[in-house]
Amino acid sequence: MNKREGSDMKVLVVFDSVFGNTEKVARSIFGGLGSQSDAEILQVNQAVPGKLKGLDLLVVGSPTRGFRPTEAMGAWLEQIPAKSLKGVKLAVFDTRLKADEIKSIGVRFIVEKGGYAARRIAGGLKRSGGTLIVPPEGFYVQDREGPLKEGELERAASWAANILKSIQEK
Repeated sequence: MNKREGSDMKVLVVFDSVFGNTEKVARSIFGGLGSQSDAEILQVNQAVPGKLKGLDLLVVGSPTRGFRPTEAMGAWLEQIPAKSLKGVKLAVFDTRLKADEIKSIGVRFIVEKGGYAARRIAGGLKRSGGTLIVPPEGFYVQDREGPLKEGELERAASWAANILKSIQEK
């Protein structure tokens, strides 16, 4: 889909957050999407199915909780009807600890094998017919409850701008 300046795209950013870090990343991503004329950011519990109609781009994020998204995000993903996202471009993210910074070798191994929330979110959205246009992205927190590592909000805004750029070039 060729969009002149991205301004006529219908964009939705959906997130869940436990300690506020994922919300900060989502808002930074939303800001990085620029001045979309029809863009909205919603907490997952506000993202009713009708909000998914007619989207060009859907960006979804959650903190990683036990190698998966939050329960609310998981429930939301399950309620999206099959094929209802056909033609929608997708980008997904999570907040996470950096595996190589986890002190416990056992926990680090489990994290590396279990994965992060973004991969599971991507799988759920692709089953609903959407097309992942960038690999799932992780934004790093310093500790279980945060705060975000320095530079992550800037990286989130840049990631969003690069998503728009890649859409506009196609």
